[in-house]
Amino acid sequence: MLKISAIDVGSNAMRMVVGEIDESWRVNTIENIRLPVRLGEDVFSKGYLEDKTIQRTEEAFLHFKHVADRFDVHRMRAVATSAAREAANGDLLIDRVLRTSGIEIEIINGDEEARLIHSAVAHALDLQNKRTLLIDIGGGSVEVTISTGRNIISTDSYNLGTVRLLEKLNTKSNSKQTFGKLVREFAEAARYRIERDIGEEKIQICAGTGGNVEEIGRLRQKLFKGESDRFVTLEELERLIERLNKMSYDERMGKLKLRPDRADVILPASIVLHLIASEAGVKQIAIPNVGLKDGILLDITEELSKSLRSRRREQVWESALYMGRKYQFDEKHARLTAKLAARLFEQSKPLHNLDDGNLLLLEIGALLHDIGHFINSVEHDKHGYYLLSVNHLIGFTLREQNIVANLVRYHRKPSLSNDGANIKSLPQRDRLILIKLCALLQLADSMDISHTGHVTDVTLLETKSGWRMKLLGKSDLMLENWAFSKRKSLFREVFGVNLEMN
Repeated sequence: MLKISAIDVGSNAMRMVVGEIDESWRVNTIENIRLPVRLGEDVFSKGYLEDKTIQRTEEAFLHFKHVADRFDVHRMRAVATSAAREAANGDLLIDRVLRTSGIEIEIINGDEEARLIHSAVAHALDLQNKRTLLIDIGGGSVEVTISTGRNIISTDSYNLGTVRLLEKLNTKSNSKQTFGKLVREFAEAARYRIERDIGEEKIQICAGTGGNVEEIGRLRQKLFKGESDRFVTLEELERLIERLNKMSYDERMGKLKLRPDRADVILPASIVLHLIASEAGVKQIAIPNVGLKDGILLDITEELSKSLRSRRREQVWESALYMGRKYQFDEKHARLTAKLAARLFEQSKPLHNLDDGNLLLLEIGALLHDIGHFINSVEHDKHGYYLLSVNHLIGFTLREQNIVANLVRYHRKPSLSNDGANIKSLPQRDRLILIKLCALLQLADSMDISHTGHVTDVTLLETKSGWRMKLLGKSDLMLENWAFSKRKSLFREVFGVNLEMN
């Protein structure tokens, strides 16, 4: 059976998990390691990693390499989050770890972090047809994710991570009661944004993740005689905060048996968790005891089982629809344009020779091609490009997002041969993909120029005299035929063939 591994380089600690994939493509954990290397202590106070911290990271990864070799790991992914993202010398850390251990660390953004954690939670809890709030308490940041079923609707990051709060609020010069008050006031400053991001729709499940949240579950069970450590009520969490606030660092280690690198961060974690859950109006928080590393294992498994493509497609579509609705797009026109663009893509494969990954780029570009109208109808293509440059579509890489943004930017240009810096800045392979997709999108957009949905389908066929297109739909389609005559030039220029309407 295949062995896979995930490494989470967090701001408070580094974790490695080894999993074994069984015949049913389920992952069973066979090794779990946590090393207390705290990157955030340097980064959130100095802005960079000291050499001694980089050396400790190298030592940690040598240990991880030894474990991976012992289990004969087939596939591994190591990711780093907030502290590594912000460290001025983060690139140096990655290079030294790679040279020392042969393991490459990938620095991921908050959206990818949220996606992976949500994947793990959706695997552990029944989220079917439920609106879920996921709160991940990390050392550097807190990720707040809202989803419906297995699809993420939105995700936001807050600089309320536990190690960051410790360094920012200078705990050494404050009493234990003063520190708790400072954390509350600092967290309160983010309340308006949190309230806005969560919205008014009812949350049916609230789940918390991260090492501190799991510790809160264990403390809940121990201190309040609970039967389970897999949830905590808001009332219990409030009582726990009061108790922690009255205890010193040494008392938390002695009386609560907390590790040194947990005893100092458990209070800010509890306060932030309580604040966000209170804003959501929930009475209890589920604790599934999964995290980033578990999401990575699932991602590797999905990739290996060849099921990633369909799930990713569903996620990207959900994220794109959320963005379109956010900017008040004409959803009926957008969906029809995407459908017609996909039909053209499938029927013109002998011309463009692109794979299904590029089909998804075309569909999403078609879905969002008019969102720039939200800013202004004049030059809405440029405004659409801007919106796609500042709003990440969950499930897309930065490269894919850039292609889609440019697809929206150039969906009205009759020729792209001598166009501006955007196209010229793309790698040659991506420029060619973009130009081909633009030619198809322009045709699809022309078929519903009136936004009335008169065209229901399209056929594109190669004939002896060239390529011919036939529209199927209602009325005489006079306006659509006129729009086709204006938009077909790019198709001819890109593919070097004649195109006429039946």
